[in-house]
Amino acid sequence: MKPALATFALAAFFGLLGVSIWATGHQSIALAIGDLLANPAGGNNPWLVATLFDAYFGFLWFWLWVAYKETSWLARAIWLLLILAAGNMAMAVYMLIQLWRLPVGASIEQLLLRRRSA
Repeated sequence: MKPALATFALAAFFGLLGVSIWATGHQSIALAIGDLLANPAGGNNPWLVATLFDAYFGFLWFWLWVAYKETSWLARAIWLLLILAAGNMAMAVYMLIQLWRLPVGASIEQLLLRRRSA
C-alpha cells in the first residue's frame, strides 16, 4: 500500500509541477489571475467557473481530512493556506509526509486515522 500511494503522490506532484512550469512559460500566473479577475466568466465560458468551484471544493474536502489528522490549529491553518494556494501539489506533499511517518507494514487505518497521543 505505502509504495503505491507514494508513487501516486510523487507522480501527481511532479506532473503538476511540470505542467505548472510549462503553463508559466506560456503565461505567468499573475497575468492569468489578472485576466480571470478582469473577466470572471472566462470569456463567457461557464465551465471555467464550474471547474474552479469543483477544484476548490475538492481541496476543501481533502483539507477536512488534514484538519482531522492535525491536532494543532496552527498546522491546520498552514495546510489550509498551502492547499488553497498550491492545490494538488500541496496535497501530494502532505500525503508523502504522512506516508513517510508510517511504520513499515502499517495498515490503511494508520494512514487515514489520527495518531493517538502517547
